[in-house]
Amino acid sequence: MRTNRIRTTVLAATALAAALSLTACGGEDKAMGTKPAGVAETATPAATNTDNTGGTAQSDADAPKAGTPDTQTVPAEGKHAGGNGNGKKPETAPNEKAAPSIPACTPTNSTVKVSSVSRPINHLLLTVTNTGSTDCAAYYAPFLRFDDAQAVYPVLDDSKPQAVVTLAPGEKAYAGIALLGEPGQNEPVKSDNLGVIMVDKNNESAGESTLKLPAETYTDSLGFVTYWQSDVETALMF
Repeated sequence: MRTNRIRTTVLAATALAAALSLTACGGEDKAMGTKPAGVAETATPAATNTDNTGGTAQSDADAPKAGTPDTQTVPAEGKHAGGNGNGKKPETAPNEKAAPSIPACTPTNSTVKVSSVSRPINHLLLTVTNTGSTDCAAYYAPFLRFDDAQAVYPVLDDSKPQAVVTLAPGEKAYAGIALLGEPGQNEPVKSDNLGVIMVDKNNESAGESTLKLPAETYTDSLGFVTYWQSDVETALMF
């Protein structure tokens, strides 16, 4: 009887040890993140996000990933540096070649003449004509010298046009010359010849022409010359 009791106790202890061993293994599997063999793995549905307005749900797969920079697409053609069609300025301007400058009208490709006018009084009119075979530009205002004067005639800044006057072959540009200020303010000086100096795009001398002035031409220190204009009326309105 005692032998059977000891055997039963040993068998019970062995079964208890086996049970504890299985429990420990199961706990270790869970702690290590593994599953026992033969256990099917159930897929977990991807979480979705919805906004407060009831909009369409967005899956985690579609959501931006952390550490990924945002990108901006800029149209490559048909847009200028000022904008790209959607109100946003591109980060870089298009790589465009600068347009070539138009050569200045000079004594080699144009002619200048001076003439008297009936209105307004005490005015003369300068006319430059493109006699070349390509376009030329009448830049700024001409520099004028009456006879042997050392200083150039004053230029009226208020007559500056919105754009440089460009002349095709045969076209003309005009500048008005006011000869005198208010009567009695300065002593008029009679002049016979006029030097007309054309300038380039940098407002530097590009050649001089000497013209014969109309008879009895008088000037004083209050006169001026306008910028080159595209029509006679504008040149003589100042």
